[in-house]
Amino acid sequence: MERLESWKLALERLRSAQPADWDEAGRVVAEIARMSTDATLRQAAEQALPVLRQAVVNDDHSVTLAAQRRLGVVLEVVHDLAAPRFGRRNAMPKKLSSEDRARKMLGLPLAVQLTCDDINQAYRRAAKGMHPDHGGTAQAFIDLAAARDVLIHPGAHKDA
Repeated sequence: MERLESWKLALERLRSAQPADWDEAGRVVAEIARMSTDATLRQAAEQALPVLRQAVVNDDHSVTLAAQRRLGVVLEVVHDLAAPRFGRRNAMPKKLSSEDRARKMLGLPLAVQLTCDDINQAYRRAAKGMHPDHGGTAQAFIDLAAARDVLIHPGAHKDA
């Protein structure tokens, strides 16, 4: 957490500096990419590095704007990670019932009464992308059909 705060301060200082020190920004972002334990932060830093390195060499306005945007993305991820968390810390998310999992899989709302037509329309929409002939996997297609069955016949299936 201490390292995250120092990165946050360094990135905020670099982002507000005029003119920007892209060499220093590249060093900070490279350190983040190398030492961060968070996958999202590491990915944001790795994606920002080429643009920051290009901004050191090239003084073009479009490259500078792209570098500022990338630095802003990294800073936003750092802010999200450093923000205080409210509620129960380290609490496991509530386990969904089989019907709720099926609704999420089909893209249906959790708290609305559904008709068979609603379920079948949602199934057809989702099946278009999940079908093995259209880039999906056979297992995903089978799971989708099982989700439809759970919603059409809710009492026939037990929570798993």
